[in-house]
Amino acid sequence: MHHPQSVIARALLVGCLLVLLTAQIRADTAALPAAIAAEVPHNSGMAQVYAARAHAPIWMGDTPRHRLRIAAFLDALSKAGDHALPVQDYQADTLALAVAQANDHGARATVELALSKAFMAYAQQVQSGILDPEKAHREIHRTAPVRDPAATLAAFATSSGAAFLAALPPQTAQYAHLMAELERLSQVMANGGWGADVTGPTLRIGDASPGVAALRARLGAMGYGRPNGLTAFDAVLRSNVLRFQRDHGLEADGIVGPDTMAALNVSAFDRAGQVAVALERERWMNFPLGARHVRVNIADFHARLVENNRVTFETRTVVGKNRSTHRTPEFSDVMEFMVINPTWHVPHSIATREYLPKMQQDPNAAGQLDLYDRNGRRVARAAVNFASYTARSFPYRLKQPPGDRNALGLVKFMFPNRFNVYLHDTPQKALFDRAGRAFSHGCVRLADPFGFAHALLAGEVDDPHATFAEKLATGRETTVRLATPVPVHLTYRTVIARSRAPAQFHRDVYGRDAAIFAALVKAGVSLRVGGG
Repeated sequence: MHHPQSVIARALLVGCLLVLLTAQIRADTAALPAAIAAEVPHNSGMAQVYAARAHAPIWMGDTPRHRLRIAAFLDALSKAGDHALPVQDYQADTLALAVAQANDHGARATVELALSKAFMAYAQQVQSGILDPEKAHREIHRTAPVRDPAATLAAFATSSGAAFLAALPPQTAQYAHLMAELERLSQVMANGGWGADVTGPTLRIGDASPGVAALRARLGAMGYGRPNGLTAFDAVLRSNVLRFQRDHGLEADGIVGPDTMAALNVSAFDRAGQVAVALERERWMNFPLGARHVRVNIADFHARLVENNRVTFETRTVVGKNRSTHRTPEFSDVMEFMVINPTWHVPHSIATREYLPKMQQDPNAAGQLDLYDRNGRRVARAAVNFASYTARSFPYRLKQPPGDRNALGLVKFMFPNRFNVYLHDTPQKALFDRAGRAFSHGCVRLADPFGFAHALLAGEVDDPHATFAEKLATGRETTVRLATPVPVHLTYRTVIARSRAPAQFHRDVYGRDAAIFAALVKAGVSLRVGGG
């Protein structure tokens, strides 16, 4: 997405390079380093970088290597909008003009340090993100992989420029696809968007109306079929509606009701905002995820086992309800073991918030749960006056023994963490048939937990199915440690960009993307286009 500033920067870049290439002034081998030494901020990382190179210029020397380095950097700055970065912060056109006009050692030193300062800011943002994830949203518990800016500058100083700059952003296929999607949406917006909104009553196969023609046109503009002006809702249109619904996390019924209509009418500008957030989230995770890792996408209600960048197992999930006490947090940890036939140790917050009020009304309520004192001794319900306790003073623990009706189902997958969040089976299988699946207390329920267990044990035991089945058949709680612990990443991606198909967009079920986009705009990110 090339902004007006990009055009100015490129023009100035050409001008500055012509000046540099034809300049008669050659820096005195001592005068320019001395000027840099006088200008560089003392007691800074930048000062250490320049001291280590005897204050020789990184940018403003008189060799072709210096000129190529400047050209590559200014070109990268002119394309910062392609990454949804705050273009204005870098002042590419001002830097280009300053380079072209620097005609003495003092001016060269000033421009030298301005370029280094801009480089350090740009490198950190394109590598690790604009925002601090934990400050961006209180339910995100992730530390972006911030590199030492001075060390990055020192490494850049030994490079020719272009290849080093190209390697700074995340090198994932998803990041590249997201950039391509942002560019595509920019073109959509430049051309006026996707056309008229789809309005009116529910549309389904067999209908014939101007609303059907508007639906066909809108879908066609989005990449789902070809607009042809037909007003009849036929089988081809239904097929395109189904594709759209699947790509947007909707119930795939081929009927254009309120939810599908709302998703159709989201503007290209708003979709671009989602992509900008996804790019930022990708930068926050610009670190090795593990050759073999588990990735849970809260927003698309799926868990995936990824091995050498290939998804080898995938299952639907149920995640936390959209309540402050239930939302599934974002963080990374390491899965160490699974528990087959688990006991449910009811978290104290759930015991006091949900079960204590019921037991105060009826001491025998929630009879599937056993009551234990602080010493681990089982307590008879009849011996307890539940009405005498508050949530703060309630001294007991609730447990549910292993079994088919256990809230955790027949297996749980543990990566011990301070949030008490893990992956597990559930007896409530019907919820997996829903399009939106935010129903839990915060843990992640799996539609196919046995398949997940088999996939995790593959490569660790000779026969994963038999090993799991044998331990399950005992009915006893059994812990199975993974020989090689597996990193687990709980993420929240409302956009999955693809190379040969329309991007998948999902609802911002917890409102986190909206908060992050607002913070990005406040930080200077601008899509610089009209609404779709």
